Amino acid sequence: MHGVLRVVVRTTWIALSAVVLVAAGVAWTTYREVDAGIRRSTAIPTDAPRSSSGTTVLVMGLTTRRDLDGGTPPDDVLDALHAGDVDRGGYNANALIVLHLPAGAGGAKALSLPRDNNAPLLGIPGGPQRGKVKEAYGRAKAAVERTLPTTLDPAEQEWLGREAGRRAQVETVQALLGVPIDHLAEVSMVGFHHLTEALGGIDVCLNRATADPHSGADFPAGPQHLTPAQSLAFVRQRHGLPNGDLDRTRRQQAFLSALLHRLRSEGPAALGPVAEVAKHNVVLSEGWDVLAAVQGVPGVTFTTLPLVPEDEPDAGPALRAAVTAALRPSGPSGPGAAPSPIPCVD
Repeated sequence: MHGVLRVVVRTTWIALSAVVLVAAGVAWTTYREVDAGIRRSTAIPTDAPRSSSGTTVLVMGLTTRRDLDGGTPPDDVLDALHAGDVDRGGYNANALIVLHLPAGAGGAKALSLPRDNNAPLLGIPGGPQRGKVKEAYGRAKAAVERTLPTTLDPAEQEWLGREAGRRAQVETVQALLGVPIDHLAEVSMVGFHHLTEALGGIDVCLNRATADPHSGADFPAGPQHLTPAQSLAFVRQRHGLPNGDLDRTRRQQAFLSALLHRLRSEGPAALGPVAEVAKHNVVLSEGWDVLAAVQGVPGVTFTTLPLVPEDEPDAGPALRAAVTAALRPSGPSGPGAAPSPIPCVD
């Protein structure tokens, strides 16, 4: 049995799905069983540029309400999402995190890329486009699906479209930030719901009471246990918060901080129910051994990259400078210091 691994990216909800298989120290046989069952992507070519000082992973959270085969979730799941009908939201990569795992000793770095940064969108058939960085996935998926035979099995069409989206999102992010991407991890909104359902919700703390009809959030102030449906509303809420998306990011950080605290307290038993669910809701790069990648990493430093104003002609220089600064080595008392297990947030 592996000890509790202290590598959980807490900048956004998608990070839970990227490392949830190993964050609590799953038994080796259980880990291998789950690892073999997870869907694998070949969107990153084997001859693509690679990181020279470790492993860099792009973690993506999709807005789609559909499952991995393009199917429609049951009505009770859609009701729990509180996010409209199945086609609302498209396939934007609303959560984007670049996770850098060092080759030697030292902590990992998790860089959250704001979804609304304008960028050249690469990897889309027909040539580069411009738009918000989150849009590369959905635009590439739609463009490729228009070229596929109408007789193709719908699940295969969905997979091929998503593979195109993954390729485009990886190319767009690595060009914008100036870093190679070695691997990817992906989960959708409905996938996150199923994972939190398997966990039975999570404990959080709020500085003040808040309510938002858009996300379904309706919480009192103070410490509280959230149901799975409430957990999704908690990490999705941005309306009614003082700083909008930035406060939503802090919500997501608090959620994952609380999850890590729970996993450390309860050990592998807390993760057991998630294993089977992950097989049907998480996509990882072909050939990526997650356990080998994170084992022994002592912690994570968390950084949110800037949101460059829309009137700037090129967001790349500011973002690349921020990435360079964030990836500099830091001591244990620096930004990577452990947060409160369950921090109170707005």
